[in-house]
Formats: sequence, C-alpha cells, structure tokens
Amino acid sequence: MPSVSIERVIEKLKLTNLTPQIDVTNIKISQPDINRPALQLAGYFEHFAETRPQIIGFVEYSYMEYLPEERKREVYPKLISKNTPCIIFCRDLQPDEIFMETALTNNVPVLRTDKSTSAFMAEIIRWLKVRLAPCISVHGVLVDVYGEGVLITGESGIGKSEAALELIKRGHRLVSDDVVEIRKVSDESLIGSAPDITRHFIELRGIGIIDVKTLYGVQSVMDTTNINLVIRLEDWDKEKKYDRLGLEENYTEYLGNKVVCHNIPIRPGRNLAIICESAAVNYRQKKMGYNAAQELYQRVQNSLGKPRDEDEEIERK
Repeated sequence: MPSVSIERVIEKLKLTNLTPQIDVTNIKISQPDINRPALQLAGYFEHFAETRPQIIGFVEYSYMEYLPEERKREVYPKLISKNTPCIIFCRDLQPDEIFMETALTNNVPVLRTDKSTSAFMAEIIRWLKVRLAPCISVHGVLVDVYGEGVLITGESGIGKSEAALELIKRGHRLVSDDVVEIRKVSDESLIGSAPDITRHFIELRGIGIIDVKTLYGVQSVMDTTNINLVIRLEDWDKEKKYDRLGLEENYTEYLGNKVVCHNIPIRPGRNLAIICESAAVNYRQKKMGYNAAQELYQRVQNSLGKPRDEDEEIERK
C-alpha cells in the first residue's frame, strides 16, 4: 500500500512542527482522507477515523477553549490516539498545554499552518490523492502535445524516443521516457510522471543518454500531465486491416480507466511527430464537439440522398 511520511507532508505543505522532539520520519499516512473531529470533541467516538490526519479549525478550537480541564483530560487521550498520524491546527492557532502534553505522551506530531481551514483541507486532500493514488509503471514515452498528454507505447526499438525527441524540437514537452508511472487520481483522471532517476532523460540507441532539460531548456520538460491519449506503435503488416475513418473509438485500460487508443503502423517515410501532433489536435477537436469522421460520413449520406434531377441540374450549371 502506498504511503507518504509526515516529514514529506511538512515539507510540501510548508507546515510548522510544534513537536520537534517527535521523530516524524517513520510516521506514515496511508489514506488520502482527513477528519475534522468536531463530534469527537463533543464525546462521540463511534466510527472515529483515527488513522486519518486530524484537522482543527476555528470552530473546533473555540469549542476546545471552553472545555473545563477535567473534560479535556477525558477527551484528549481518546482524540489523540496512538494510531493518529498527525494533528494539524489551521489559522496559526496555538493548542493548549494539556493538548500538547497528551500529544507528546502518545507520540503524535502536532503541526500548524496559517492557511484557512477550507483552503488547507482542499490542498492536502488534492495532494494526498495524487501521492497515494494506485500506481503502475508501463514501458513507453509520455509527452505533452498541445496540452494533451500523449502516451506513446510499442516494442523496444520501434522509435518511441525518436518521436518524442522530434516532438520536443517542435515545441512540445517531455514528461517521461522509457518508464512512465501512472497514477489513478479519480475514476476519470490518470496522471503520468517519470521516476526520479530517469526524469528529463532520453535514451537514443547509438548515441546514449541525453539530458533534454539541459539541451533544450526548462520549457521542454514538465513533471506530470494527464494521460488523455495512447498511441501504440507497431510494425506495418500488409495483411492487417487498419482503421481509415475513425468512426469508432478504440480504448485501452489502465487501473480500470479507459483511455482513447490509436494503433499506428510504422513503415519507412512516416513522420511520427506529425502523426502524434495530428492525433492530439484531432482528440482535442472531438472534445470540443467536432468529429471529422462523422462530418465526412454525414456528407456522404447527404450526397447519396440527393434526387437525381437535382444532381443533373448541378452538372448543367
């Protein structure tokens, strides 16, 4: 199961650690959800999601201020469970001494942010969903083409990296070469990224490893992008029938999400970069409501349906 350390959360979200004496390197978050313990402060601990980060906002903080000391010593040990990864105070609020004492006793980090509660909740949930999303690695090249994430797949040596390099020279951006990490952040979205070791590098057979960021500048690379389109390269087979109209979409599936897929036959003289560009633009056009294949089909149907005398009149003119 994927997890992220509290140390990484503090670094990424720029949190202040109010309990520096607690070692946070081995404390992990393993689910992309949070909890605001309003009901728990009132004494209701049934179905308490104690394994989630606990977020204390202004309302919870105000309620805690009015609790008598005896009540705090009764509620806080239940709220600050040893299974709780961390407790985060928003709006730069400062927890009381009994709260801090209980947190240190149970070895639960107490963190603080100056952001408003709603804004911080949205930020941490979005970030955790990406970091803790189901992840697989696939062999391919991921390039951002006109804002569409294009995953190029195929057998080794078929020309994926060469196509990516030509796309970079034409102004598009590389995300990953050779190995692409795919994360399912929702039922609709797949995010692709590169492993840390190979980020911004491309392997070209006969030349070796090149650093795209150094050669072509920072505008030629990006860290992540949505995977909108898959282009599968394959050797040309004259016996195989290839789709020439595109009336029906073909799909491939990653982590249960379907992605539009084009099978592109490779033979000498075909410019893969232009094909990838055209596929990306055509995909965007379809998203905007225009389908060239459907338009051609409609024109043919309209032409076949014209009366014969109308055709003859047109020819005379």
